[in-house]
Amino acid sequence: MTSIDLNADLGEGFGRWHLTDDDRLLSVVTSANVACGFHAGDPATMRRVCDLAAERGVRIGAQVAYRDLAGFGRRAMDVPPAELAAEVAYQIGALEVFARAAGSRVSYVKPHGALYNRVVHDEDQAGAVVDGVLLADTTLPVLGLPGSRLLELAAKAGLPTVPEAFADRAYTDEGTLVPRGVSGALVTEPEVVVARSVELARSGRVETLSGQRIEVRARSLCLHGDTAGAVALARLVRERLEGAGVRLEAFA
Repeated sequence: MTSIDLNADLGEGFGRWHLTDDDRLLSVVTSANVACGFHAGDPATMRRVCDLAAERGVRIGAQVAYRDLAGFGRRAMDVPPAELAAEVAYQIGALEVFARAAGSRVSYVKPHGALYNRVVHDEDQAGAVVDGVLLADTTLPVLGLPGSRLLELAAKAGLPTVPEAFADRAYTDEGTLVPRGVSGALVTEPEVVVARSVELARSGRVETLSGQRIEVRARSLCLHGDTAGAVALARLVRERLEGAGVRLEAFA
């Protein structure tokens, strides 16, 4: 039976403001990318999400980002590599405290937003993320885009790597994500997202924005928790994947 991990970005709130429905999404996904305070999240939110994830057997991942609360981590930034490495390690360490207090641990690391896109091609920034992960834990898997510099450098450093695909984001013909500012970058029609999810899991292929079909071999499938109707969509995706003979299980 084909198997795949289903992950979502969670803990994306701050104080009394909550963007993601963490409670209900944690009943659907197998891995949770938890915001670590740099693009979203605060200590109380991180602790609550870790408690819920541990209670439900969901793997906890550190979603590290540029220090950009105002821009939700989606603005391009130039951070010196040594500084970025320290900030990545800092975010992982903060989440690890709450994960261990919940009886779990941080099981992987995934960059967020602008950092995620930057490390696809930027060797210096990708290397800094890898250095930050190594500072925190030399055994942590790194989740990222197939063929990215991040996964290449992580593998060279001896870190486990996990290729990821997106059912609700459009792809370029080169296999990268279409920038959010481009029309059609977000896939919002539920039936289209579901169909893409099943095809990615079963055949490792996806249709690009231009209509070509490309290969995207992934071990984990991401659904964004900050989109409208995210919970209902995640449940539908899980239901259809299982109906298609795909087993949902965490990679870590």
